[in-house]
Amino acid sequence: MKLLPMMLAALIALPAAAQAQGRLDKIKDTGQITLGVRESSIPFSYLDDAQKPIGYSMDICHGIVDALKEKLGLEQLSVKEVSVTSSTRIPLVANGTVDISCGSATNNEQRQQQVSFAPTTFVTSTRFASLKSSNVKDLVDLKGATVISTAGTSNLRWLTQVNAQQKLGMRIMNAKDHSEAFLTVNSGRAVAFFMDDILLAGLVANSRNAGDWAISEKAYTVEPYGMILPKNDPEFKRAVDEAVKAMMKDGRLKQMYQKWFTQPIPPRNINLNWPMSAELEKVIANPTDSPRPEDYQ
Repeated sequence: MKLLPMMLAALIALPAAAQAQGRLDKIKDTGQITLGVRESSIPFSYLDDAQKPIGYSMDICHGIVDALKEKLGLEQLSVKEVSVTSSTRIPLVANGTVDISCGSATNNEQRQQQVSFAPTTFVTSTRFASLKSSNVKDLVDLKGATVISTAGTSNLRWLTQVNAQQKLGMRIMNAKDHSEAFLTVNSGRAVAFFMDDILLAGLVANSRNAGDWAISEKAYTVEPYGMILPKNDPEFKRAVDEAVKAMMKDGRLKQMYQKWFTQPIPPRNINLNWPMSAELEKVIANPTDSPRPEDYQ
């Protein structure tokens, strides 16, 4: 079990040369930008029927790419897509393999020690999804139960802490990705899946037995999302921040939001019916990359 931390440490350490050169210079020299993409973070970054990454975060990242192409005066800027997970996305940005990770990543103070974040483009909360037949409503109902969250997420870290603090005795499983965690509950191997509420809503809505599921009414944390950027590269961060803020100012970001959260989306043309929150409206009016939950309340 010690292999994973060692592998992640190695990922962060290599290659040093990529970190020495600023990302803007690298992108200009190579004519290529590398985006980290998720495969099951509906509706932020996930695979469609043709195995192409699509979603709200993907649209934002492509908007960033267009802005960088113009800023660098490039006639063409090719986009390379690299699949990342909750566990690998930060190391792959930190070591230079990925320039921007596009998905559903919580911006918090712990992560900002390793990477930077673009301005917040979504605000969510930790809840849990369970089958209605299990009749669980709150943490107290999960004492001694087997629960699950996705490896490498802030939700898993919070769940582990609260389990110890409240002496709940839950057996916590780690899933490779959100789809695996969801299927673990659906198959009865775990009682509840703790994750960001919008991701739970996307998984439930696109499942074959959506009516069998319930998402907890209580929200346990505040999770601001932002695209993951390399740390200590102020020129690159400034360029990305300017691109995101421009999309906020001219209304493109709100159009992207409506497309993915209030209209039918692939692959099953399900409408999540998730209106923009007051917290996100506030961020769009006054962009921020703050990791502090209280700044979004």
